Amino acid sequence: MAGGDQRGDSPSSHELSGRLEGILADGEAPWARRACKAAALEVRLLAPIAAPAIVVYVLNNVLSISTQIFCGHLGNLDLAASSLGNNGIQIFAYGLMLGMGSAVETLCGQAYGAHKYDMLGVYMQRSTVLLTATAVPLAVIYAFSRLILILLGESPEIANAAAVFVYGLIPQIFAYAVNFPIQKFLQAQSIVAPSAYISAATLVLHLVVGWLVVYRLGMGLLGASLVLSLSWWVIVAAQFVYIAASNRCRRTWTGFSSRAFSGLPEFLKLSTASAVMLCLETWYFQILILLAGLLDDPELALDSLTVWYSMTLAGWVMMISIGFNAAASVRVGNELGAGHPRAAAFSVVVVTAVSFVITVVMAVVFLIFRDYISYIFTEGETVARAVSDLCPFLAATLILNGIQPVLSGVAVGCGWQKIVAYINVGCYYFVGIPLGFLLGFKFHLGAKGIWTGMLGGTCMQTFILFWITFRTDWNKEVEQAKKRLNQWEDKKQPLLASTDDY
Repeated sequence: MAGGDQRGDSPSSHELSGRLEGILADGEAPWARRACKAAALEVRLLAPIAAPAIVVYVLNNVLSISTQIFCGHLGNLDLAASSLGNNGIQIFAYGLMLGMGSAVETLCGQAYGAHKYDMLGVYMQRSTVLLTATAVPLAVIYAFSRLILILLGESPEIANAAAVFVYGLIPQIFAYAVNFPIQKFLQAQSIVAPSAYISAATLVLHLVVGWLVVYRLGMGLLGASLVLSLSWWVIVAAQFVYIAASNRCRRTWTGFSSRAFSGLPEFLKLSTASAVMLCLETWYFQILILLAGLLDDPELALDSLTVWYSMTLAGWVMMISIGFNAAASVRVGNELGAGHPRAAAFSVVVVTAVSFVITVVMAVVFLIFRDYISYIFTEGETVARAVSDLCPFLAATLILNGIQPVLSGVAVGCGWQKIVAYINVGCYYFVGIPLGFLLGFKFHLGAKGIWTGMLGGTCMQTFILFWITFRTDWNKEVEQAKKRLNQWEDKKQPLLASTDDY
């Protein structure tokens, strides 16, 4: 279905997009005037995506954190079990499912820009089919989590408790399978605020029900994880009701379609590449944390890295970066689908600049208060000093995180997932991890050495993505987007960009 915009947009995103391309194409106007007018328009298009997306990711993260807090008040064993289940087994499933769901970002973003509204619902359903199929073997892994944890060296006591927690997360896997396609479907249309409201309401419900189930009903670990699964299903149900009832989705959601089961092999290739791209990044940071546990003073190294990376700015600011990642993917995908090469290129510049400025400001704030922040999380002087020493490394990490996720979002919007997966393998696993190991252990630099290695790999990856992105022929990308969207009629056209193009 082509033509026309959806009601509820005043002016519509399509109108603003067309106006943006027109401003950038006006060669008679002075460059400075064009840039200012274009930047103002781009911010109007960017803000409704990035701001609510950040809220969604933060609130959904709080769901997991609050669940661990519930478990922590049950006892030390329960806290260890929930942490192992949440940050070990569950994060693997989350990364895999979110990565596979990112295929919808590429296709829905470009289809919406091209006014092929009816295909958005088909892509969402197609992704849901694939993710649900993927959830089945993941559920089997969850079912055997006790045996897996024991084989990995965990004590039987912790493995038993963690397995109980993980059993309650099995319904959550299938909620992921539906939620991520729905989330990307809405994001592609710049409809993100409703998801933020839904996540906020669900968090309140989660806290109340979690307290009742865990403490009043005495269901313990299993109750905590079941409530977390229930909360994710509430999010799924509420978002689907919004899609079915809202006029804003009346053209993009036309009901269930048998076309969801066609073209699955090609769709699987894009989904797999998206998952590999994201998982390689997630596993990279997890491996570096594991390396820190092998140092001479592992408790100090892990505590200092955890305070910075997991508990403070690096963890929470990452939510901001992920929000800009989503915004970059949507904006670039929309403009490519609409046939606006200038607007696509300009969007990359603006999103990168805004994200970069925000993270630089935050990095400076943390450098100023480096000697005080750690006391929020620990009273130990030794850990506090170690955290303060690592602050410059954190600042560099934050600045890189202001650029790298945005460029990854651009890659998703363009369909470059396969290319980025290769880049991640080279930069992270052939540079970052070996360099971190060498500096941390051979040169006895400890946590600083490991973090330097991480920065080296991330910096190289960011530089390569920057080089690819800013030398891109955006006219060619527009043509690639047209071919990709037409591939359902021409099955010979692959969904993924070829490495031969770069």
